[in-house]
Amino acid sequence: MSDNPFARTGHLYLVGVGPGDPELMTCKAARILRDAKVWAAPTAREGGQSSALRIAEQMVPTNGRTVLSLFFPMQKVFLGQETDGQLLVAWQRAADEIVRHLDRGEDVAFPTLGDATLYSTAFYLLAMIQEQRPHAPVTVIPGITAMAACAASQSSPLALGDDVLVVVPAAFEDERLRSILATFDAVVLMKVHRRIGVLIDLLDELGLTDCAVLIECSGMKNERVYTDVREARDRKLHYFSTMIVRKKKVQVANGTGQRAA
Repeated sequence: MSDNPFARTGHLYLVGVGPGDPELMTCKAARILRDAKVWAAPTAREGGQSSALRIAEQMVPTNGRTVLSLFFPMQKVFLGQETDGQLLVAWQRAADEIVRHLDRGEDVAFPTLGDATLYSTAFYLLAMIQEQRPHAPVTVIPGITAMAACAASQSSPLALGDDVLVVVPAAFEDERLRSILATFDAVVLMKVHRRIGVLIDLLDELGLTDCAVLIECSGMKNERVYTDVREARDRKLHYFSTMIVRKKKVQVANGTGQRAA
């Protein structure tokens, strides 16, 4: 950290860049990315490409910027339980790299898929940074979520009226899922790629298969929609796969008090 007490600390921005279509980035996200001279791009593999960076750079060129490639292993995190050591080491390395730039007075933008507040690595990183620099200024820029983009692509609401909407990370084996699907009006299942067979069996058991739609890589060039989710059973789905289960059809009352679909 600088010995100068009047030295400016850089500003950290956690920037949601949307689900895949670069045109779904907000104006504010694009402005922050344009202004920041340092981008910290998360990658799932060391030396791999960053999906968030690929989206961001289609709207804001990386020319003249410092782009940090930060490795974040794709492992499950259970809040309230001890975190895997490999994850902690990776998060700490990423935090140390960003802190070095913040201490130089450089603003750093961390582009993250979808919205930074929804199942994003950004907040694990932020916790590490704030341990070292608790007074560093931080701004979170919300982004369009994958579930919103998936529903919009089908011209369907996520929830209406008195609907109760639940968002579930389906990558986790959770015995509560059967109860959730049976109880709530609309359920968003995220990260379904490795559990699609189990989910289809459960939907069949509950009679909800025809209420489900699966969207793979929403907003990206390789987007695929399964209106019959059974067709996805034996496919190797992309990590960016989201299923929406909505039980109620959209209905409105007409002047006679009857309801029209």
